[in-house]
Amino acid sequence: MKPHFKLLAQRASQVLAFEEPHVPSPCVSVCLMHPEGGHCEGCLRTLPEIGNWGRMSDEAKRLVWRNIQQRLVLASEG
Repeated sequence: MKPHFKLLAQRASQVLAFEEPHVPSPCVSVCLMHPEGGHCEGCLRTLPEIGNWGRMSDEAKRLVWRNIQQRLVLASEG
């Protein structure tokens, strides 16, 4: 597993543990789109998730964080 994925996993757990009113961005400043997976190599978000982030509700942002957790599991298996 890539080193920044461990940090991303920790952040996901923290964000999803509480229903805080402000959901932080998962961006880790490693912006490179994976050509086959269709997600960012840094934060594991898709282009639509990245592009819509600023307009998403906190609930939708938490859903993205849950998707990131699932993608982290798949990344650790592959």
